Amino acid sequence: MKLVVFGASGRMGIELVRQGVAAGHEVTAVVREGSTVQLPTPAGSVGGAGELVTADVMDPQAIASVVEGCDAVLSVLGPPGNGPSTVLTDGAQSVLRAMGETGVRRFLVVSVAGIHSKGDGPVTKYVVKPILQRILREPFADARRMEQLVRASELDWTIVCPPKLTTGAAKGTIRSNTDGTVRGGFTITRADVAAYLLSAIDNAAVIRKTVVIAN
Repeated sequence: MKLVVFGASGRMGIELVRQGVAAGHEVTAVVREGSTVQLPTPAGSVGGAGELVTADVMDPQAIASVVEGCDAVLSVLGPPGNGPSTVLTDGAQSVLRAMGETGVRRFLVVSVAGIHSKGDGPVTKYVVKPILQRILREPFADARRMEQLVRASELDWTIVCPPKLTTGAAKGTIRSNTDGTVRGGFTITRADVAAYLLSAIDNAAVIRKTVVIAN
């Protein structure tokens, strides 16, 4: 498939591009001006290709030509810190507009599991989540706004919500839930999130669904 990845200069984005190319996809990695990231050249590639493009994700006109003709757009943008931010919301709004103008329909975007509580155990729901809500109030608010925006679109979207991200090799075991959180799922490796995103692209069961995932 022809894939476009926004947020490709972050740790999640780099891993997603690496796995996408290794799986044989044509991946366009979109990075901001001044980024020093380089395209990965993974061993074991089965014919995939990578292209590095510099563009402002917040400018729909600038990215429309990038997404045109692709099979799916994946956004792994992340807030710069714990302070006030509109990166997720503004980024999604821009991407949705560019996709609407070019007719591309499949959109997968990473959010956060922390803003969802349906199915949580008592300790998580009444102790852990309230603490997280205070510490990460601003980025969580941005994630909520972004999710509302994506759900209101007419695209074939999937919102993927991981818990705390960890480094290291993929564990290969990914639990998921489209009707609530994953009990006891407090962490997941970035490699596993990337693997899930790629597997979900052509999974009709998760189109227009919010999916919480965890190891």
